[in-house]
Amino acid sequence: MSRVMDRRGFAGAAILVLALGAAGPAGAGTVADRQRSTVRASFTAGDLAAARPEGLPASVRLPGDDPAAFRAFLDGAPMASRAPWLALSGGGENGAFAAGLLKGWTRSGTRPDFGVVTGVSTGALIAPFAFVGASQDEALEKAYTETSAADVFEFGGGQESLTDTWPLKRGIERSITPALLEAVAAEHRKGRRLLVVTTELDSLRPTLWDMGAIAAAGGPAGLKLFREVLLASAAIPGIFPPVMIDSIGPGAKSSQDKSSQDRPSQDKSSQGKRFQEMHADGGATAPFFVAPGRMLLAPMTGAPAGEDRLPAPEVYVVVNTSQAPDFQVAQRSMLSILGRSLSAMIKAQTSGAIAVTRAFAARTGTAIHIATIDQRFPQTSQAPFEQGYMRALFAHGERLGRAGTAFDWSPDTITTSATGRSASNTP
Repeated sequence: MSRVMDRRGFAGAAILVLALGAAGPAGAGTVADRQRSTVRASFTAGDLAAARPEGLPASVRLPGDDPAAFRAFLDGAPMASRAPWLALSGGGENGAFAAGLLKGWTRSGTRPDFGVVTGVSTGALIAPFAFVGASQDEALEKAYTETSAADVFEFGGGQESLTDTWPLKRGIERSITPALLEAVAAEHRKGRRLLVVTTELDSLRPTLWDMGAIAAAGGPAGLKLFREVLLASAAIPGIFPPVMIDSIGPGAKSSQDKSSQDRPSQDKSSQGKRFQEMHADGGATAPFFVAPGRMLLAPMTGAPAGEDRLPAPEVYVVVNTSQAPDFQVAQRSMLSILGRSLSAMIKAQTSGAIAVTRAFAARTGTAIHIATIDQRFPQTSQAPFEQGYMRALFAHGERLGRAGTAFDWSPDTITTSATGRSASNTP
């Protein structure tokens, strides 16, 4: 299989990881979690629907496919109707594009304070820093120009995945500090909202996490959940391990509630059920998030006029992948065929999401701006998280952000062949 990944992001990176993993023995790893039992406590769909994260209220999250719940959430977000929105997509190391774009946008002097910021996968890792504002540009630059594959994963993940992401987990712990949590909480109190998407694998539904509310709750439980959600949103199923989030059903007392621990239990059934939810890559359900899919596709049946509209003055979507076709001779091997097929699937999913979002914007009169890694960046990557590639992509995003041309999107980004676009669209 060719080692060239060009701009496929984690689609190509994941398959290359598979190839590298198949070529040699798995690493021993250093995380105690690898030894944990894979046997899960039993629970029902009703238990899951009624549960809340341990130590926090149920209101810190909502179903990502429920238009009514999303509308109610926005009703409690004053800045959602007063400032632009920012949606950050998945794309692995290609998140360097968004990180650079944000820095260049700051330098141009036109970057707004967003009323709502949403993030999926690598976009989720960027989102808290984008939400806090320009003061975090340096942290994003460091994360997306100095990171290597060894900072993200190692082989030997066990029964759940090919790799272990303990390096990424440690990196999140270093960057998501109590101080950053308080900065997110401060912006949340101003009426701004930060949402991160994960995929709940038992229900196969997207979950929207109100990260500002989690930050505002604070304490050890808030900090732990904030970090877990970011790790989960970037957990490619099968390649990276899912994240198990402790939940408790109605009537259960938190493990932090000392009074409940001091009292002998009289009725176990009244204490609610404890179990772990399994969350993985938000990109498994959508490459980026602007609104629930049902809301994007058609007006809600029986809803008052205008209820399917977003309150956003305008929406900026940063797609950290390339959508144009790329030519590469596929080898007659399982890994090559799987890699090319997965790349096609990711491209089709993202192109479809862009088309649906643009149609929604046209139907509802929403101003939408889309940036992608297009023909203006021809460089390719030879391995996951290659620093030279990431630095070049960061610099490219920064140039576009500073020049104000990052959102000059056109359908040619999707439909023009790779052979023709390089010759006819030189910047």
